[in-house]
Amino acid sequence: MDTTAPIATDSSLLAATRRRDHAAFAALVGRHERAVGGYLRARLAGRGELDDLCQEVFVRLYAGGDPPAGVSLRAWLFGIARNVLREHLRGARRRQHAWTELCLEIEDRSGDDGRYDDAIERLPACLDGLGASARRAIDLFYGENLPMRELAAQFKRSEGAVKLLVHRARQAVKRCLDTALSGGIA
Repeated sequence: MDTTAPIATDSSLLAATRRRDHAAFAALVGRHERAVGGYLRARLAGRGELDDLCQEVFVRLYAGGDPPAGVSLRAWLFGIARNVLREHLRGARRRQHAWTELCLEIEDRSGDDGRYDDAIERLPACLDGLGASARRAIDLFYGENLPMRELAAQFKRSEGAVKLLVHRARQAVKRCLDTALSGGIA
């Protein structure tokens, strides 16, 4: 190993990365991955998303842009991480909002006589009773909070057809819950 070789600076590695030098990019990731991961880890309640968020920071680094003059690469990466984290939290809120909306609809249908707990308990069985396309549409719409145009692209159908699919799936879930709550077989 040649110990007299100069250590590449962040600036030189970033310049090489801009020329699509994958080894330079790997060196930048290796140099800053722990710090960026630590930054994100300290701000996340769970660790489930950590790897994906960290990877997104480095994807954005690779995609382009340079730190402003006088700003270190690490500080700039922390800024990117902060933006990635904000976007992630907004998305999580939208996903939670969509799921909460479905639960509130169920609550409205179950009335005030304590049947809501029964409805929520039966919800997984009702969802499992959907056809594969309907279940996937519900999961993507409520679980992933995908907009209709993205659902349409995933299903390779028109947006109107996907809206109808989601609507029919919701109706099927509501019918299943109504049957279960009225004492019928779910």
